[in-house]
Formats: sequence, C-alpha cells, structure tokens
Amino acid sequence: MPTPTADPAQTRIDLENLRPDLVERYDAALPGARAAVLRRLRLAIEREPLPGASFSEMDPVELTAKLWPGTPFVGEVANSVANLALARANAVPPDRADTDLGRIEQWETDGHPLHPCCRTRTGMTVADVLAYAPEHRPVIRLRRLRVPPERWHGTAQPVLYAHPWQAARLLREYPWLTDAGPTRPMRPLMSLRTVAPVSGGPHLKTAVDVQMTSAVRTVSPAAVHNGPILSAFLTRLTADLPIDVLAETEAGAVITEHGPDRRLAHLVRRAPRLAPGEQAVPLGVFVSRLLGTVDDPYRWLEELTAVLFAPLTTVLGRGVALEAHGQNTLVVLRDGHPVRTLYRDLGGVRVDRRLGLDLHGDLPTDDPDVLRVKVAAAALGTVATQLVDGFAERHGAEPDRLWAIVAAGLRAEPRLLTEPLPIKATTAMRLAADQLDDIWTHQPNPMAVHA
Repeated sequence: MPTPTADPAQTRIDLENLRPDLVERYDAALPGARAAVLRRLRLAIEREPLPGASFSEMDPVELTAKLWPGTPFVGEVANSVANLALARANAVPPDRADTDLGRIEQWETDGHPLHPCCRTRTGMTVADVLAYAPEHRPVIRLRRLRVPPERWHGTAQPVLYAHPWQAARLLREYPWLTDAGPTRPMRPLMSLRTVAPVSGGPHLKTAVDVQMTSAVRTVSPAAVHNGPILSAFLTRLTADLPIDVLAETEAGAVITEHGPDRRLAHLVRRAPRLAPGEQAVPLGVFVSRLLGTVDDPYRWLEELTAVLFAPLTTVLGRGVALEAHGQNTLVVLRDGHPVRTLYRDLGGVRVDRRLGLDLHGDLPTDDPDVLRVKVAAAALGTVATQLVDGFAERHGAEPDRLWAIVAAGLRAEPRLLTEPLPIKATTAMRLAADQLDDIWTHQPNPMAVHA
C-alpha cells in the first residue's frame, strides 16, 4: 500500500505505479520545489521568533531535520516538497477566457505563498492527492450521509455532506450513519475540502481530517452556528460597497459523544453571481498565474484599491475585520480590470463585540487592535505585498509608487499606514507547544512615508 504523507522519494516510487507519465516531469520539477520551500523557510528564519535557527543553503528537509530534529514538522516539509513538485509536474497553462470558477481555482499549483508546508497533506497517500487535490483537476462526488434527527445540530436538513476521503472512515466509526448516495459531480476549490458543483449551484465546505499547512481542516460547532448569522449581518453591512459577501446559508453537524462534532459537519455557501463578461479569480491565483497579463500595473492596482483596500477600511470602521487573504478574496474582472471583489469564509472574521451579534468562539472581540491587525496581516502584509513585489519583478514597476496607491485607499484608518505590518509567524506557530494561539512578527510599513 502507498505510504501516507510521502516524502519526495516515496512519491516518485508511487508515481511509477500510479502515473508513470508524470515521473519525468516530477523529477524535473523537484529541484524547483525544493528551492521554493527553502525560500519559505529562509523567510521564516529571517523574520519569525525561532530561537537558535540559522539559514544555510541546503535541502529544506535536511535543514528542517537539523534545526528541529524529531518533530513532525520534518515530515510535513518533506511532504510539502513532494506535493509541490507533483503539482508543478501536472500543471496546465491557464485559459484566460475561462469563467468557470472551479477550473480557475485549479490553476493554482504552489499553495500558501509564505508557509513552508504550502502543499502538505498529512494523512493522504499519493493516490489520494492525485484523486482529490484541486491542482490535479479532479471531478469528485461527495457522499450524502443520512443522520438520525436526534443526532443533528444546525439549520440544514439532517444529511451530512461528507468528502469521499472522509466518508468511508465516518461510516466505519459511526454505523448509525446511513449512506444515501453520492452528490452530483463537484470540483474541489483551492482549499481541497470546499467544492463547487460542475453544473453550478451552492458551494459546500466539508470537514477533512487532513492537515494542510498548519491545521486539520474540520468545521467547528462555532462555525456552524456563526455562518448564517454573520452572513446575514455582513450582507447588510456591505450593501453599499463593492464587496459581495458569499453568504453561508445553511450549516450542520452530527452530534456524537463530543457534542456537535467538527469532524462531521458541513457549510453551504452561496456561489458567486457574475454578469456576462465577468470572471472571478482568487487573488492568490491571480498573483501566481495571471500577474503577467496586466498591461498597466499602476492603473490595475488603483482599480483594485477602489474595490478592495478602501472598502476593507470602511468595513473596519463599521466594526468588522475581514481576513482578506489570497484564497478567500476573489477579484471580479471585466476585460482584465477589477470591478468588484467577493469575500468568502467567515471563520477568520473578527467582530466588535459592541455590535451585539450572537456569535460563538473567538470572532467577537473588545480590542480594536485585534480588528486592525486582522485586516493588516491579510490584506496588506500578504496580498498587497505580493502584488507590489510581483509587479516590481514582472513589470519593473516602482514599489514606492505602488505602495502610495494602496496608501491612498487607507486614509480612513491612518494607523494602517504607520504601524508595522503584522505577518503571521506560521512556522513558529507550527512548532509551538500551544498551536492554538497566533504568533506575530512585524515588518516596517512601506506606506509610512505616505501617511
């Protein structure tokens, strides 16, 4: 049987049996994948609180084993290298005319732009990755698991939509679940466990006991409770802004001995509504695959600032911090130009407690700094930084001029222009004894001169 969480060598062995046509391309992609993960490790060592760590030019797996011997992180980095090489080996050129979001999200090969575990899928075999990971462009079917009504929690009907990787395990563990058959065909989106029907319709976010980057991707009872409530509120809050929140309309979880169980839960999310001629692209996909198609980076960034960075500050002023990073924020393009944005995935939102919403978990806060950091870390420390760096590298654009454009859209929240940019210390968090708490590092704010 193939080995779960395979390293580069085991992945190659498995490919010889599963996809011999990919072996040569995998071998060719492996050095670049090692370099990409090593670059992420170097960034972490340079700016995160990692005592005793120092950088040297070597294989990223060897470096990780040297710095943190005996930790699971070593295997996770090895798996990340292997899966990144496999993704690049099986990549296809993007079709700029395609408007199908499922296919567009499957263009992405490299995953998280900063995390060394950008392609880790702990617990999945190579066959699983090929069958379910979006970068390999599969079409799958979820399983409908019928749930006894007294064991159901949430607003949806008592039928659990289970990822096929998860469903067989759940049926063995909970024999009172009944398999009611497959769904229609679905395409996994960037997050793997969220799928979009091929024929259109609401998206489904499922629970999968697989660690991707730093977390096992389940659906918490708090998310089941919060999604519909927060969706309705945000829809009203942003009605006058060029940000369209993709509402979580239904949610449910199976009640086990642990209560509403995060391993047996799902969310239903409204699909984007696009006008003829519009194309929705996650910002992460745009940066990695479409940045070179922009004719005028200054004009393009001005247009994006008007529909993303400026509205984010307006929402922040109204008491809500949206975590607008490259996976959950989509830019709607018309003729290649930003006309509005879409926001999805409400688990990372933070809300001023004074708004009085009945929210569970860590979404409500009394601290305005928490709200501001949430916006700055995702939208500025990650997205804006990627865009500025990408336009500078690909187009020769002037970074200071680009940052001035972003700064002009943030004047409603002047502290965003002056405070150091927070960046989540993902490697330090992965190695920490308590992996539930956020750890931050900070970079000088390039917009301070424009404040």
